[in-house]
Amino acid sequence: MYKKISLIIPIRNEGSYISECIDSIINFDYPKEFLEAIFVDGVSEDKTVEIIDTYIQKYPYIKVIRNEKKIVPIAMNLGIKASSGEYICRLDAHAKYPKNYIAKLLEWSEKLNADNVGAVCITDTKSQTNTAKAIQFVMSDKFGVGNSLFRVGVNEPLEVDTVPFGFYKKEVFDKIGYYDERLIRAQDLELNKRLKKNSGKIYLIPDVTCIYYPRENYKSFFKNRFETGRWVMLSCYFTNSLKSISIRHMIPLVFSVSLIFSFVLGFITEKFFYIFWFILIGYSSILFFRALSIKKDILLTSNILIGYIVLHFSYGMGSLEGLFEIIIKKIKSKKSI
Repeated sequence: MYKKISLIIPIRNEGSYISECIDSIINFDYPKEFLEAIFVDGVSEDKTVEIIDTYIQKYPYIKVIRNEKKIVPIAMNLGIKASSGEYICRLDAHAKYPKNYIAKLLEWSEKLNADNVGAVCITDTKSQTNTAKAIQFVMSDKFGVGNSLFRVGVNEPLEVDTVPFGFYKKEVFDKIGYYDERLIRAQDLELNKRLKKNSGKIYLIPDVTCIYYPRENYKSFFKNRFETGRWVMLSCYFTNSLKSISIRHMIPLVFSVSLIFSFVLGFITEKFFYIFWFILIGYSSILFFRALSIKKDILLTSNILIGYIVLHFSYGMGSLEGLFEIIIKKIKSKKSI
């Protein structure tokens, strides 16, 4: 028996990606009378909404609603409240999905009696530059993303703490509440941690995949990872709990702080310079030979090493800024008492 499913897709300035995302939805092998696709637009300044409008004329199950505040958790909450499905599936415009994506997620959700299930996320690139290939590699490698299983894959259905683009029973939101609208980033992580805290079951499914397109140049990649690291830390402040993060989220922070402090202290005591170079050369050597053993291309491997450094250092620096912001907020809070 088919169930009504609502797809919620937060968007803003996705003109380069939106057509491929919509084409994926149109090609789903799930009866369209049991499907609605709600695009929540954060006041796009490009042709995103115009492109969607050309599809709406032919596919009435596609809708657009406006998100004046422009941030993802508010978009998700607007979409959920406007939805009519028994299940909520959060999609991303920077991704494309196989034909059986919805049918498979529903099948596994019912089979496992899960509150949320998600697919393995395969990182791909539209560009064939060495920079784009390097970013694709580090975002798919355990040396880049640690034990982020939805990026490196699993062999069997596995109960986990979080998944990308979750497929939720709608009743979950009545039970634990909606997305935390204070969190510009890390809102999915926090929601899933809250779900687990309330005895919810979340599973990563191995035979369902989606393709995700990350940023394809180091500048935008750095900015994206920096903000993610920053908001992972800030989520602890706003939720007043460390339960929204895992050990793997702290490793880039420890790495970045170790480099910065050993370098700065080296001007006081020369021995710290040795520690700095030991960390940097050891880290670089391990990751360079890791990449070379797989790609066997010196130029690409060199770009991959840069990709690792950008990924880890940007995330770590973002986390450090998040910590400083938390300290400042705590000091201001005490002064106001």
